[in-house]
Amino acid sequence: METRYDALALFSGGLDSILACKVIQDQGLKVLGLHYITPFFGKPDQIAHWSRIYGVDIMPVDISSEYLDMLFGDLTYGMGKLLNPCVDCKILMLNHARAQLEKYGAKFLISGEIIGQRPMSQRKDALNSIRRDADVADVLLRPLCARSFGPTPMEKSGLVDREKLPHISGRGRKEQLRMAKEYGFTEIPSPAGGCKLTEVENSARYFPLFRYLDKPDLNSFRLANTGRQYWAGRNWLVIGRNRSDNERVESLARQGDYAFLVRDYPGPFSLGRNINGEAWSEEMVLEAASFAASYSGKAVSSGEYVAVTVCGPEGEREVQVPPTREDSSFVEETLEGLKEWKIEQDGKKEPTRG
Repeated sequence: METRYDALALFSGGLDSILACKVIQDQGLKVLGLHYITPFFGKPDQIAHWSRIYGVDIMPVDISSEYLDMLFGDLTYGMGKLLNPCVDCKILMLNHARAQLEKYGAKFLISGEIIGQRPMSQRKDALNSIRRDADVADVLLRPLCARSFGPTPMEKSGLVDREKLPHISGRGRKEQLRMAKEYGFTEIPSPAGGCKLTEVENSARYFPLFRYLDKPDLNSFRLANTGRQYWAGRNWLVIGRNRSDNERVESLARQGDYAFLVRDYPGPFSLGRNINGEAWSEEMVLEAASFAASYSGKAVSSGEYVAVTVCGPEGEREVQVPPTREDSSFVEETLEGLKEWKIEQDGKKEPTRG
């Protein structure tokens, strides 16, 4: 039988989500943190640690499939500066969390949002839209900024004492840091957002998938999160940085991919993929083999052609190539063209904006 809780919390692992849980626990209520996981955010390996040092029950919730459906569906509120659908994302998580209330016997939801803290999803109008569109107006409490809004049903009923809730707003962290000190936290999370879609470097890794595919799959995003990333048109080359990367890249290989492994010298595992499922030309295979071999320092130092084992749709073979990146077609992807791509996407659909 499931443990019963009074409230379910959106628990990101950031300071605000931790404090939101603690102030509700202070009122004698039992809280379960839901730690949502997608290819873009979530640290399930940290859950046991967080639970121990912050005193909050937490469980992982993988919504990767639902998240990709949302991301490549008709976004109601669109994307932020990069590829981040922050408002639609919060609606998705709250809607999912509401569906879990009965399972845990919980009466309401809490989240650590603070009015004015983030430019896209934590403006007052955005917070109101999220509450409305997620259909959680009757069960959502934002403990850290609740007093900036009218009383919720939980406060009106006396389940939560409104006067004991903090009254925080704006982008500063002074009040949160004061509260963390009072709680005796030995670790205070940094103010970073935690979502890779809000970060330039990671958005650049993902942008080719958005640009070239109608709906990339989960495997593609997991691969985009791993190793070094290079593109030559729609041909994608991923090169491991270390043993962990090599194992991860190899585990993500699928039918139709190319694998490149330097012979006789230590070197990375490299994977090649045409994201439209087309076979590579012989010239492209040799170029990728040469490029991958250039990440073997000893192969480069040899000053000679080196052997690279190539496994692909045509079978396994060995090629001899110079270990070099000079004049290569493979380059690191950038966000050049992002603005134009967004305009093009807006022309294909007319989202309803709240």
